[in-house]
Amino acid sequence: MYRVEEQVITRLTNIMKTFSGRHLVISIPSIWLFLFFVCPCIILIKISLSESVIALPPYTSLAEWISGHMLQIRINLGNYIALFSDEMYIRGFMTSVLIAGASTIGCIFIGFPMAYAIARSSKRIRSILLMLVILPFWTSFLIRVYAWVTLLSPYGFINSLLMKIRIIDSPLPLMNNSFAACIGIIYAYMPFMIFALYSAIEKIDYSLVEAAYNLGCSPMTAFFSIVVPLAAPGIYAGSVLVFVPAIGEFVIPELLGGAQTLTIGRLVWNEFFGNISWPTAASLSIILLIFVVLPIVIAQKHREIKLLQGD
Repeated sequence: MYRVEEQVITRLTNIMKTFSGRHLVISIPSIWLFLFFVCPCIILIKISLSESVIALPPYTSLAEWISGHMLQIRINLGNYIALFSDEMYIRGFMTSVLIAGASTIGCIFIGFPMAYAIARSSKRIRSILLMLVILPFWTSFLIRVYAWVTLLSPYGFINSLLMKIRIIDSPLPLMNNSFAACIGIIYAYMPFMIFALYSAIEKIDYSLVEAAYNLGCSPMTAFFSIVVPLAAPGIYAGSVLVFVPAIGEFVIPELLGGAQTLTIGRLVWNEFFGNISWPTAASLSIILLIFVVLPIVIAQKHREIKLLQGD
C-alpha cells in the first residue's frame, strides 16, 4: 500500500517538475498571444457579425434572451458582403496591396546592398554602421514622417533645389500621391529589411564565392548565383516584416499620400471614427488579417515542405 502511494507521489512530483520547467516557459508566450492576439480577434469577429446602431456601444448584440427562456442569435453577414460589392473598399484593398508591395520591393533593392556592405565590413566599422541603422528609431516616428513632408512639399527642399539649379521650372507633384506614401514607408521600415538581410548574409560561407571565382564565374554571376540564393531566408523574413505592417499603415499614407490615396488603414479609420460604423470597420480588419496571415502561413508550410524534400 505504501509503495503504491510512494509511486503515485513520485509520478505527480515528476509531472509537476516537468510542468513547472519546460511547460511553464512555453505557457508564458502562449498566454501572451492568447490575451493580446486571440482575444482581440474574437472581439473583432463578434463586432463584425453585428449590426450598426445609434447607441453605446454602436452595434447590436449577437445573442439575447427573449421572454426569459428563449435565446435568439442573430448573425449579420452583410458587412462582409458589402466589402466585396462596394468599389470603394475594393479600390482601398488594391491600393494598399500595391503600395505595400512596391515599398517591400524598394526596401529589398535598397536594403540588400546596404546589408551586404555592413556584413562584409570590418567588426569595428560594422558596429558603427549598425548603430547608424538603429539611430532613426531614437527619434519620434511622427517627426520623421513630417520631415518628409518638408522635403516633398511643392516648395520644400527637393523642389526648391531643383528649381534653383534650373532643372525644373515648376514644382514637381511629389506630395499627396502613392509615390510619396511609398517613399515614407520605405524610409520607415528600411531598418527591418536591413537587419533581416544582414543576419542572413553574415552567415554565408564566402569560400563558396571564392570557389565560384576559381571556376570562372564573374563577380556579378557569383553574386546572383551564390549570395542571393543563400540570403533568401533574410529576403523572406524582411519582406514579411515590411509588407505586413505596410499594408495596414495609416499615418504615412494620411500625411504623405493625402486624400487621393485611399488605403485600407484610412477606410478603417473613417468607419470607426467618421461613420461610427464599428461592424464595418471590424469586418475590414478581419478581412485584412486573413489576407495577410493566410499567404504567410501557406508560404511557410510550402517552405517547410521544400526543406524536408531537400533533406
